[in-house]
Amino acid sequence: MARFVLLSVTLSCILLFTNAAIDLEIENKNVDRTIDLISQLVKISYKITLEHKSKKNINQYVFVVPENERENLSFISAKDSAKKELKLVEGTSPRGATFTMTLTANSGNPVVYIETVFTKALKPYPTHISQSDKQLVQYFGNVYFYSPFKTITQKTTVHLSTRNVESFTQFKPVTQSDTTITYGAYDNIPEFSIEPLTIHYENFTPFLTVTHLERTIEVSHWGNIAIEETIDIVHSGAILKGSFSRYDYQKDSRSNQPSVKSYKTLLPASAFGVYYRDTNGNISTSAMRLLKDSVELDLRPRFPLFGGWKTHYTLGYNVPSFEYLFHSGDSYLLKMRVLDHIFDDMIVDEITTKVILPEGSTNIKLTTPYPVTRLQDSLHYTYLDTFGRPVISFTKKNLVENHIHDFNLKYNFSKVMMLQEPLLVVGFLYVLFVFVIIWMRLDFSIIKEKEHHHQHKD
Repeated sequence: MARFVLLSVTLSCILLFTNAAIDLEIENKNVDRTIDLISQLVKISYKITLEHKSKKNINQYVFVVPENERENLSFISAKDSAKKELKLVEGTSPRGATFTMTLTANSGNPVVYIETVFTKALKPYPTHISQSDKQLVQYFGNVYFYSPFKTITQKTTVHLSTRNVESFTQFKPVTQSDTTITYGAYDNIPEFSIEPLTIHYENFTPFLTVTHLERTIEVSHWGNIAIEETIDIVHSGAILKGSFSRYDYQKDSRSNQPSVKSYKTLLPASAFGVYYRDTNGNISTSAMRLLKDSVELDLRPRFPLFGGWKTHYTLGYNVPSFEYLFHSGDSYLLKMRVLDHIFDDMIVDEITTKVILPEGSTNIKLTTPYPVTRLQDSLHYTYLDTFGRPVISFTKKNLVENHIHDFNLKYNFSKVMMLQEPLLVVGFLYVLFVFVIIWMRLDFSIIKEKEHHHQHKD
């Protein structure tokens, strides 16, 4: 019977990883897992010490995210014991999404550090609350480390934003201390073990989601880059039920209100000419602070945001091009962020980034720090343009702060093209002056004709 079970497990593993070579003698010697439930994001980090039964070198390791969690996975990264980034190759299987990494420093018992970030994994419960209620959320997970390999020993530490816990899975050994719940240690856990974990607790951190962000970057070779962001935000926490009372809201002195009055946006340190407006015009209830390495904007919408409430605004600013635009001869490289910090622990459902290059740019090549969907190139026309400025657009869904990385955009641009606009202005003024001179020299009067007629009569 034991042989049959072992054979079935082995066969299932072989079937599971047909697209990746897996060594079934690898074991998770020790797993130290941390689940961060402090904000609206679920951040899970792992320190995994590996061991090979036959003491062979471990060249590859496979990490699995269960199928029901893959949709919420926004970011994943892996590092080796030297904290060097490991390349992840994603695959699919009946057991979930597989992430295969190649280990380089694999002597002895290699250590792998894995970091994952999940969005919308916390569910408000109850789903609707009144203005004075607390916001409670539920987290659903697994007590065990879900892995295709046997785990010798593991421990899980859960961090919460408050000590107000309604309930949590009592799977011994488990201890609670202040805002921390510790599960384990658990020993000799078979492959793909599942033990449901539920934590119901208060979470009053801002539950804000950017439903759509359109980021436009307009490059000028005259020393300036203009950036404009059009942002739609919704409070994605427990929905407000009943009517809103401004009087009760101002009287409420709780520091843990589930509503959002304001949030901090960070801009580059060199940003200038900042504007913040919505459909009604400029919003003056915001403050700007110049920090050493950034510009901090304290954005305050026209009304506090409760569950289900939305806001829409436009934020724009300029930066000097020499910080982001590099060139050698006619070859140019634009190095800018795909997106910037909108608020702490942000969730962005979808972003569309548009880069408007100077008229006459050619041989355009885009390199992004992670896979994106490239949209069809288009043309943008402004004053003095003749055949349009090329617009490079791309989009991506489900982003968090970990996605704040630079994209590279290479293109060619002849410096002669910079003379186009000045020559157009000069040409226009020249034609205007010629027209005025001709106009002034033409004589449309009939006075002389009348005088000549009178002289002829006399």
